[in-house]
Amino acid sequence: MVDFVMTTPLQDESVTRTPLLILTNLLSENKDSPDWEEWAETTTSAAAPLLAERGVNGELCALLARLCRRRPRSAPLPALAPPVRRVLTRNVDFGKAPHAREFVREYISALSAHNSGASLVRRFVEVTHGNRATCPHPRAAPNLAAVVLAAIDDHYRNYTLPHQCDDTEHEVLCFADILEHMCEYEDWLTVVGGVLQPVPICANAMACPRVAFRLGNVLSALSRDERCSVHSCVASTRAARPCPPSWLRAAAPSEPMLSLPHNKLCKVWGDMVQALLKCCCKRKSFLQSMSKQLPDFMIVALTEHPAALESLCLMLEWEVASCEQTQLEIIAALQGTELGKQYYTDLCERQKTLQRLQAHGGPKRLALPVRATDEDVAALLEAGALGNLECLSLAFTSVTSACAHHLIKLPSLRYLNLWATKFGDSGVQLIAEHLPRLQVLNLCETPVSDKGIEALSGLSSLRRINLNSTKLSAEAFETLRQRLPQLQEYDIRYTEAW
Repeated sequence: MVDFVMTTPLQDESVTRTPLLILTNLLSENKDSPDWEEWAETTTSAAAPLLAERGVNGELCALLARLCRRRPRSAPLPALAPPVRRVLTRNVDFGKAPHAREFVREYISALSAHNSGASLVRRFVEVTHGNRATCPHPRAAPNLAAVVLAAIDDHYRNYTLPHQCDDTEHEVLCFADILEHMCEYEDWLTVVGGVLQPVPICANAMACPRVAFRLGNVLSALSRDERCSVHSCVASTRAARPCPPSWLRAAAPSEPMLSLPHNKLCKVWGDMVQALLKCCCKRKSFLQSMSKQLPDFMIVALTEHPAALESLCLMLEWEVASCEQTQLEIIAALQGTELGKQYYTDLCERQKTLQRLQAHGGPKRLALPVRATDEDVAALLEAGALGNLECLSLAFTSVTSACAHHLIKLPSLRYLNLWATKFGDSGVQLIAEHLPRLQVLNLCETPVSDKGIEALSGLSSLRRINLNSTKLSAEAFETLRQRLPQLQEYDIRYTEAW
């Protein structure tokens, strides 16, 4: 029958579906017989060409999963590989097709049961992804991740704390390995980060040292990636919310849910913070949201991790820690190590320079020439006192968002002209947090988008704004108008909101 179906030119339902129904009926017969496994192995091997070309239904998936579960070391895995890949690469809703997910899970467990199970599981991930730089099947990674997370959750859901390792955990460690293997592919790393936000793994699983070790490697891979869409997954929209936790909360050294050695935990947590600070989270609002995790910053700072030391210095510099006792605790943590003392000394020097800069004196209005760069802005602020500066024009210069770290040192600034510069969203977000007296802002012909423009809603003193020829959307502008009712003049020509 299989030979006829595979060679006939006929293409109707009796050729495409009926053979699979016959196979399902054959495997359903005598399921309680002691010889069922051997019979199922023989039948499945004979039907291998058919399984490679046809999609399997739910009942057949359940039968094949039963075969893998009962005879993991002797199941005809080569014959089952094509239908497993078909399930993963097709748009399958596992909520409506639980047997399909069960089939994939039992197949992976059967692979890991062999003597060379670790290499077979790795090879399975490689074949599923393909040999191209990008996987040609967009559903493969989400489906595989769903199977992995469901398997881990099913195994550890009913465990009790404190955790005690046992031999049955070997059956589920292969799924944690798959999550780690998926991080080796650049396109799948985005998917892994997405499914891990917020933390989808139960506390019992994270309390297992062997699972935690693999999750630590996954978090390290996410932190090393330079793409914002990847490393930002370690922190949720509200990084300090207690439930469901972000990974910054789950891996917090003060109250860890992730069962890792202390030094390893501090390294993973510090790397996550460092990735966020290097990208779009080096902002006052982020540090304020993380203020409840100040003990974690102090603990990691004692290991001389640069990210924790930098964060503590920024908390002092940006007055995130306003309480005197808290400031003294931060200073004590910084002075607890040699590297921390160096960071604190540099902070004190910056504060002295800032005091000289903000001292009364200097011009009230200033305009930089067209060829001015970020370095020129930095040099200007180091030249002398600019405490009286209220109006600064950087129009048509070559400045970028990088100069925002210098502009926020001018709290008296009321007028800022950035027309036709490369000043982007990250810079706008920074000045929105640190220049509360700003009344006039010109962002005409800059690359800012809704992400940066929405941050301007915190500038309660803003009266005039120019968003001509920006990426402003109608929705973002309406939100801005509602949050800034005192706004008197605005220019939104040549935008979507016009």
